[in-house]
Amino acid sequence: MASAALASRALQPPRRHRGPSPRRPRSPTTSAGAACPRRRGGGAPAVVAAGSARCRAVAADERPAEPSFPEGEDGALSGVAERPEADVVVIGSGIGGLCCAGLLARYNQDVLVLESHDRPGGAAHSFDIKGFNFDSGPSLFSGFQSRGPQANPLAQVLDALGESVPCASYDSWMVYVPEGQFLSRIGPTDFLKDLEAFVGVDAVQEWKKLLDAVIPISAAAMALPPLSIRGDLGVLSTAAGRYAPSLLKSILQMGPQGALGATKLLRPFSEIVDSLGLKNPFVRNWIDLLCFLLAGVKSDGALSAEMVYMFAEWYKPGCSLEYPLEGSGAIIDALVRGIKKFGGRLALRSHVDKILIENGRAVGVKLQSGQIVRAKKAVVSNASMWDTLDLLPPDAVPRSYKDKVKATPQCESFMHLHLGFDVENAREDLGIHHIVVNDWNKGVDGDQNVVLISVPSVLGNGLAPPGKHVLHAYTPGTEPFSLWEGLDRKSAEYRRLKEERSEVMWKAVELALGPRFSREKCDVKLVGTPLTHKRFLRRNRGTYGPAIKAGEATFPGQATPIPQLFCCGDSTFPGIGVPAVAASGAIVANTLVPVSQHSELLDAVGI
Repeated sequence: MASAALASRALQPPRRHRGPSPRRPRSPTTSAGAACPRRRGGGAPAVVAAGSARCRAVAADERPAEPSFPEGEDGALSGVAERPEADVVVIGSGIGGLCCAGLLARYNQDVLVLESHDRPGGAAHSFDIKGFNFDSGPSLFSGFQSRGPQANPLAQVLDALGESVPCASYDSWMVYVPEGQFLSRIGPTDFLKDLEAFVGVDAVQEWKKLLDAVIPISAAAMALPPLSIRGDLGVLSTAAGRYAPSLLKSILQMGPQGALGATKLLRPFSEIVDSLGLKNPFVRNWIDLLCFLLAGVKSDGALSAEMVYMFAEWYKPGCSLEYPLEGSGAIIDALVRGIKKFGGRLALRSHVDKILIENGRAVGVKLQSGQIVRAKKAVVSNASMWDTLDLLPPDAVPRSYKDKVKATPQCESFMHLHLGFDVENAREDLGIHHIVVNDWNKGVDGDQNVVLISVPSVLGNGLAPPGKHVLHAYTPGTEPFSLWEGLDRKSAEYRRLKEERSEVMWKAVELALGPRFSREKCDVKLVGTPLTHKRFLRRNRGTYGPAIKAGEATFPGQATPIPQLFCCGDSTFPGIGVPAVAASGAIVANTLVPVSQHSELLDAVGI
């Protein structure tokens, strides 16, 4: 699903794009970082927070709703006013939109990305406050070094664009659960040691049983590279014909038991778990937690293929987690460099007000400024399915499509806390990631129950002033919008609720940072609420994205009932995280070019 702009960024100068990085990594396989969605005309989910001041939390809603910059002046790439047309117009610069635009540019298409805010990136870009460089969304990544057909989709797109993102590697995060506190390590044996020490031998046996079942079928789950997929019959050549032999070989190598397991890849992951007879409460809760963080639903709704893919990445020999040395915004910088390198264009502060439909086809967009931008071949929306629907003329959309979109269940929204503080205010052995679960009985999707914390300055370069740390804490898509709906952001009731609902994050931070931490000594405090998301990002109900359960419904894909209108991002491809939105953008780009060009690209990147 997934991956915005902070409200406060409306008053911040655009961050300049960094020069090319010296080495070529691969991109994230998973995104456990919370991502609040982009505003309409934005992209994949991302975070919203606002304001900053020493020793006090500034209301996110004190900022003006719209940036006061001239349309199209982005300080880097613009061109709407000079040439208000393109082969393909992409609405929103989340990771899905940027991947789509980057590949289209690589395919020699004239592509123009229109972004509502003052910088690109959706969930994965960074923002600066008082010298603190904060992530706005995803922060837990793996697979930057993966290559070839089984590399994750964003890795493949970066490879196609000839770009790289230098990273630091690590292998653990701190876990605070009712059973106790422990350092959770990835890898085939280290996590087993953690389980035995902190849970028990029966948990170890069940976890081994799970790995023995899912690792063999991971080859089938990873046999078809997302970059090979397209939304027309050409997929028979670029995907089925190209990779059928390797898929068949993988199935034969699995044996009868593995092949039987592979038939469940499109079913809920809980069916695999149940079939193995796993009953240890911690193991079941841990599986639900991983599913929820990665897919926005628990194991009874998470697609098995998605979870098997993750298990293969996190529990194989030699695996590691990675974090971009210059923050998650470095991923966006790399994608933007790739777009520019191949002649694509990006226009910031260019808010799309409507998608233009003529003779039943999408032919362009109308900006909030009134300017018309024409699309010769297609319009691609990186907004959510609900916000894309709002951009369309009501009479142009079939009733069945409207009803389906409106009936699609949503994940809840977020509370966010961004902090800047002295290194001396935290424990000396502080790690980059922390997960706090207050009560398993409330469920991992219960509100105010799970808090994720990221301190990227532990590993990153120049993310905070000397002797300082940056921190991002959030409740992962579990904050009910209904609690906030209809509140006046200037009211005492809103301020009271904001303080009350952020307390769970403060307590989690105090637990993770230790007794040396003091709220009063923070240099920067940023708080965001679901209303912040809705107001600044124009995301329907501030939602994380669709809560579509495997076995009950399917994601709608990239096509729409309207010719020449496509969608990419968290509303189209299974999974909320970075790989899913990257794959969705790639699929749209592939669909818009001939099979011959698509095949040439696959050859060029070695997949």
